[in-house]
Amino acid sequence: MPRQLIRRKEVYDVRGTILITVEAAAACMATEKVGALVVVEDRKPVGIVTDRDLVVRAVAKHLSPHQTAVHAVMTPRPICVTEGTPLEGAMECMKFYRLRRLVVLNEAQEVVGVMTLDDLLALLVEERQALAAITEVMGATRHERL
Repeated sequence: MPRQLIRRKEVYDVRGTILITVEAAAACMATEKVGALVVVEDRKPVGIVTDRDLVVRAVAKHLSPHQTAVHAVMTPRPICVTEGTPLEGAMECMKFYRLRRLVVLNEAQEVVGVMTLDDLLALLVEERQALAAITEVMGATRHERL
């Protein structure tokens, strides 16, 4: 998996406590400009909380953001891939589970970051543009030989 697809700023260590609030998570998302945070304990994923989770599971239910723990609104046991997972495998996982984000783990099963659908699409667009440029150059070279 290309390293540029693993975003590390979306990892949020709860340091073994359930006292991290929805308000703190939302503030962290705003500061880091991300739409999700991986909730970890001892670098192991215990959940993922998205901006949608905050809206649907907290705001829409009129829960107090400064009193509600992230654990109450997160999705537990997030779907994960390893750093060595081929892109095709990660895309199949996203498709099968209908996900926009995958938690990325190292060999020790510790969180190293997140791979997002947006980042994956940007990479695919770049690769397609590079292939088009190569094809264009090859076509021009071929015409010159004729």
